[in-house]
Amino acid sequence: MFFLLQAYNIHVNGVLHCRVRYSQLLGLHEQIKKEYGNNVVPAFPPKKIFTLTPAEVDQRREQLEKYMQAVRQDPILGSSEVFNSFLRKAQQETQQIPTEEVQLEIYLSNGQKVKVNILTSDQTEDVLEAVASKLDLPDELVGYFSLFLVQERGDGGCTYVRKLQEFELPYVSITSLHSPDYRIVLRKSYWDTAYDSDVMDDRVGLNLLYAQTVSDIERGWILVNKEQHRQLKSLQEKGSKKEFIRLAQTLKYYGYIKFDPCITDFPEKGCHVIVGAGNNELNFHVKLPSEQMKEGSFKVTRMRCWRVTSSVPVANGTANPSSSSKCDVKLELAFEYLMSKDRLQWVTITSPQAIMMSICLQSMVDELMVKKSGGSIKKMQKKRLNGSFQRSDSQQAVKSPPLLDSPDPSREQVVKLSTKLSSASDISGNDFHGNYAFEGIGDDDL
Repeated sequence: MFFLLQAYNIHVNGVLHCRVRYSQLLGLHEQIKKEYGNNVVPAFPPKKIFTLTPAEVDQRREQLEKYMQAVRQDPILGSSEVFNSFLRKAQQETQQIPTEEVQLEIYLSNGQKVKVNILTSDQTEDVLEAVASKLDLPDELVGYFSLFLVQERGDGGCTYVRKLQEFELPYVSITSLHSPDYRIVLRKSYWDTAYDSDVMDDRVGLNLLYAQTVSDIERGWILVNKEQHRQLKSLQEKGSKKEFIRLAQTLKYYGYIKFDPCITDFPEKGCHVIVGAGNNELNFHVKLPSEQMKEGSFKVTRMRCWRVTSSVPVANGTANPSSSSKCDVKLELAFEYLMSKDRLQWVTITSPQAIMMSICLQSMVDELMVKKSGGSIKKMQKKRLNGSFQRSDSQQAVKSPPLLDSPDPSREQVVKLSTKLSSASDISGNDFHGNYAFEGIGDDDL
């Protein structure tokens, strides 16, 4: 006798993360209830005695998706070891990668590779600590950095896909993509430039921050005019890394992450936009239908809330359990913004990097809240990818310039460094030169 088992696909950024059965999700639910009690855990879709009809199958899929989203977005349940270990184990089983010792390549901002010996079952925090140990980065500075999944493009640029989360296994995540275009990159994970001083007090931290700054200038993420370029080049030739970074801190878009061109509905539908995240804001460079260029920013302190929505096609029929191919997923980041004293407006960005944008917003909010409470970056709690930030009574709206202005015509064009600032060499040597989100749960018959 053969039984038809229903399985559900959980995707991250359009890529299969894991495939689980209803019974596994029910087991997770029971574990969470045992650990945290019935009052905290959201309702779980009930078991059915008889075979489900197609309509009931689809209804259960939607209920399970809502359940998993509710758990993930709960500040306690979403960061719990019960939940995250379930996802890590499911990821490893789905991708059919056994636990064994392997060597994993982690890239630095200057392209240098750091090879670390890990287990395939090591989680993100374990891998980050292994990299820090290999570089001799002090334990107290590990929390200032994170691992990011990055896709190298044919034009020499790169796309930051997402920050690796606590629910995944970095080796499995990168291996399951089956593409040499993807790599894991070490980058600072904070936004407040005041924290740079902590990092620069350490030799390895200084080298890492310097390498990232040079890289961001070379790719055009930080705007540099000819005079600033000359000053930077002079400081580099003198080996004045701290002074180099301090000068870079004064430049426009220092510390920002730039995203690939995408679409927004602000100030009108169908506008092409390049979004940057940094300085507690999302910066827009918008091309209007009239071909006119506008620039403006949305401060995170004026965002009432935000959400990531997605549409993932539901697969019918039998699928290969080990398949991890990307699906045609549409991701949108929408945030409700305080345009004026009494006027809120939703702004939507349609981008494959919507989840990464959401991660950036959440980490900005977390950092602001920690700073407000007198805490430090070392004590920041683990973050969840998709968040909804409700402004407290003490957080009053602040006045800001017009959201979209014409770019300053007096500003010189960005100088792509033709004589590249050399950023290569040994980081760990004595000297250095150089929304988590479930996009959808699809059903397959196994």
